[in-house]
Amino acid sequence: MTRRRDPVEEASDGSQDLYDVATWEERTLVDRAAALIWRVVAGSARLAVVLFAFLLLLGIGGFAALTDPQTGLLTVLSAIPAIGLAAYVYSTDVTSSEPLSLLVATFLLGVLTANFAAVLNTVLQPYFRVLGFLGSALFFFLVVGPVEETVKLLAVRLYAYTDTRFDAVLDGTVYGAMAGLGFAVIENALYITRQLPNQGLDLGLGLIGAGGGITAVRALAGPGHVIYSAIAGYYLGLAKFNPGKRGPIVVKGILLASFVHATYNTTVGIGTAAISIATGFTGLAPYLVYVIIYDGIFGLFLLRKIRRYRDCYKRAHAPKTAESDFDSELTEFE
Repeated sequence: MTRRRDPVEEASDGSQDLYDVATWEERTLVDRAAALIWRVVAGSARLAVVLFAFLLLLGIGGFAALTDPQTGLLTVLSAIPAIGLAAYVYSTDVTSSEPLSLLVATFLLGVLTANFAAVLNTVLQPYFRVLGFLGSALFFFLVVGPVEETVKLLAVRLYAYTDTRFDAVLDGTVYGAMAGLGFAVIENALYITRQLPNQGLDLGLGLIGAGGGITAVRALAGPGHVIYSAIAGYYLGLAKFNPGKRGPIVVKGILLASFVHATYNTTVGIGTAAISIATGFTGLAPYLVYVIIYDGIFGLFLLRKIRRYRDCYKRAHAPKTAESDFDSELTEFE
């Protein structure tokens, strides 16, 4: 991207030293001290956010949920579909393979930043509950969707976004998917902890039997988080390479992801009931059908964006055919 330049620098022929006039670099001891202080302050701000998120994780019992063997096993099982989807998004990156360190860091930050959403959702939900179904819909569209998609994007923004290896628009989709996976894992762990009966179950079939229904429901909910945050992540990547329009682009991504997310939360109960009535399916089956239809629609939306980027990338990097390659053909029969 082109760096904006001061008029003095723009008019200069390069023979003048414009340090501290129109350009700047680390030269003096004060320059180096200023740069060091800035790095410490910027790093401390990110560290403070991560530390606060970790304390919230401890406060709401998320750490215990992840370290308990019973909950851990069911959480891993519930995350399998989301892991598969995130892996597929990763495989679509046509530019370059993203480093494991950034992927793992983004996943862990997704786990941590999810706690901001958990607290805000819990605090604000009672104000909407009194309005019945309308209140629930407003809660999903005004709180749950925007808050959860924002904190998932924060997980990308805190670390991967600032790394030089985040070097293509499509990288935002990959890291967005990883943040969504982290969010889904901790959300599943908390749901399973709250609903798993405390019966002294071991890690055998008894545990799978008691937690199977909860695990299956959370397994179907997980891929949605990956899809929503991958959509928002795509626009975060677009924003990185369009700095002049960065704010509106990020907001657009959050609005789209929040709308898709909130619409799912609002319609899943009605849609599942309608499918049950129409098909006669019972148990988990109508929910499974609804999730496949809903996630399929917006998964295709995401894949179309990825495919369009991939096509443009391949055209831009296709080997150029020299004019001389055709000269012999034009004169061959002369």
